[in-house]
Parts: sequence; C-alpha cells; structure tokens
Amino acid sequence: MTKWFKVGKIVNTHGIRGEVRVISTTDFEEERYASGAELYIEHPALPEMTRVIVETHRKHKNFDLLTFEGYSNISEVEKFKGGLLKVSEAALGELEEGEFYYHEIIGCQVYTEEGRELGKIKEVLSPGANDVWVIQSKEGGKDILIPYIDDVVKDVNITDKIVTIELLEGLI
Repeated sequence: MTKWFKVGKIVNTHGIRGEVRVISTTDFEEERYASGAELYIEHPALPEMTRVIVETHRKHKNFDLLTFEGYSNISEVEKFKGGLLKVSEAALGELEEGEFYYHEIIGCQVYTEEGRELGKIKEVLSPGANDVWVIQSKEGGKDILIPYIDDVVKDVNITDKIVTIELLEGLI
C-alpha cells in the first residue's frame, strides 16, 4: 500500500489560464513544483487521486502558482479547489543529516534537557529563515513555539519520536 504525503493545498484558481493557487507545506518547493514533476490531487469530489504533471511554477505573494500539463483554462482546474497536493513515499528523496520531513517531526514528544515533558509537536510552520515547531502543551494552555535552530533543538530521535530542547528564557 502506497503512503502519501501532503506537499500543499489548492486554495483557489488564479486567472483564466488554468493556474491554481497553492499554500505550500513542503520545504522542497523547487523540487516538488519543478516543471515535469509528478503530483497527485486528492479531493473528496474526485472518485480517485488525480495524477498531474507540473507545467509551470511561480511565486506570487505568499502562494505558489502552478499550471499542470493538459489543463489550460480555469474551467478544467476549478474542480481541484480545496484539493490536497500529494507525493508518494517513493518520491521522497534522501535528506542530509539533520534534515527531516514534516511528517517525521509531527507527533514527536518534546522534553527539556532536564527531562521535563513539554508536549507533542502538532505542526511545523515555515515563516522565514527557520522553521518553527508548534508544541501542544502537555499542561494545556497556549501552544509553545520552538524555533528549529541549533541553540534550541539539541537532539531529534525520529525512531523513538523524541525531541530534546534547551529551554531558552522567554520560549514559554
């Protein structure tokens, strides 16, 4: 059984020439949205996942704008609105040491170096220079935002789903 991983969500169409507006959830936009790249669209209104080939990609404001081969006008891509863009597990490449896929990080338990359990990572944000990991606090209350930088994240054990951090002043 093939495992699928979300790389973006089609939130709207853009213009009349078949372009779609995507909110990306991948760190590898250049690779995922390269001309000729294979993606699959999962949408509740479609009977099965639809295979598409990226024709063009460009950035516009905070969105990625994509066109797909064989889809040249708005009426052909309208049905994709709200759909998720996915890649198969086989399309995931090998990462460098210290790099992780979002799906590997989400769900990890987070502990301080002193052994205090803070909670579980529920989301990864990519606002700018570095990712921010959103931790659902074990004690309830507000989520904890941890920047993914060497000064804070000390160890990531994907196998055991445990992340160890140095709790710098002001993070909680």
